[in-house]
Amino acid sequence: MGSTAVSLLTFSPVKADDLKDYDETPKISDSFLFHKQSHVPDSFKWPAQDVILSHRELEEPLVDLKGFLLGDDQEETHHAADTVRAACSSHGFFQVINHGVDLSLIHDAHESIGSFFKMTLGNKLRAGKKLNSPWGHSIAHNDRFSSKLPWKETFTFGYRESSPDSVVGFFKSTLGTDFEPAGKVYQKYCEEMKKLALSITELLAISLGLDRSYYRDFFEDGCSIMRCNSYPPCQEPSLVLGTGPHCDPTALTILHQDQVGGLEVFVDDKWYKVRPRAHAIVINLGDTFAALTNGIYKSCLHRAVVNRHKERRSLTFFLCPREDKVVAPAPELAPGGTRKYPDFTWSDLLHFTQKHYRADQSTLPKFAEWLLSLQDRTLDC
Repeated sequence: MGSTAVSLLTFSPVKADDLKDYDETPKISDSFLFHKQSHVPDSFKWPAQDVILSHRELEEPLVDLKGFLLGDDQEETHHAADTVRAACSSHGFFQVINHGVDLSLIHDAHESIGSFFKMTLGNKLRAGKKLNSPWGHSIAHNDRFSSKLPWKETFTFGYRESSPDSVVGFFKSTLGTDFEPAGKVYQKYCEEMKKLALSITELLAISLGLDRSYYRDFFEDGCSIMRCNSYPPCQEPSLVLGTGPHCDPTALTILHQDQVGGLEVFVDDKWYKVRPRAHAIVINLGDTFAALTNGIYKSCLHRAVVNRHKERRSLTFFLCPREDKVVAPAPELAPGGTRKYPDFTWSDLLHFTQKHYRADQSTLPKFAEWLLSLQDRTLDC
């Protein structure tokens, strides 16, 4: 496969059947009333194969990071790396404990965003995403999709270490000065999530037999994404999904869910529930990291379900490389130059998922197929 990344911005969209439900024109929708509806609107209903009930609770081992993070226990580090290798080779999902993040900070983050989601609709809409911007409040992503809407609302913003207090500034400018304390909480939360994410990349490198700092150096200067999710109760939960089945296009997803539960992962051709653990943090591998490993590690297929009685909330931090970084596997992971995916930049994949393709379990293969067709077209010109 070609070794030069190609920009997607100059090429025409993918074929119509790959566009799925994407709609570039924002709509005024009744979705903001979804938690008050006695019946689910058709735009929120999902195909039966997507809402099939989960099998049972996933009984995955927890990865204890204490010895690894302290750097004084080689045996524990190797044990953690072995556990991560088994999980990532199979389904790309694991949970970590003794992760070094203050549990009181996680609690404050949940409480702070709870104040936002409890605001009146009018106030939340003033924080809505602007045209061509990924940041702000969104109801069911109905500015992007017209059917199979997710039963949720979100608040999304960016984080870059090189921009001190940018999160605080975003909260103040978007939500007003009353939310400056919440902005400070999330500034600290993002700092801690980035610190944890980079540590996880070190453990992943060790698990793959690479130099410990190989991935840390790759992600150090990237712009990460923080998303807070609220999943209201639903009168007909068997018809909807809080988030549909998909693999994240990003590199790593670091998630903390409240005690209501709803996260599910796909393992061995079955859906499994992920039991909430207040002291644990969920790690999902995304498509970008799968590509960095030449497909040796899997991107985690997951979804979120809702229930009839309780709102669920989750905090999601997405680790991303710098936009112009070329995503390619280490030579050790591509013996003989055999490649599963072509080179690409993170901005190319992000553009693909935001403008041309709704993220699902096939995003990376579809993206690679399209990218190769664009390269062939370039050669023909």
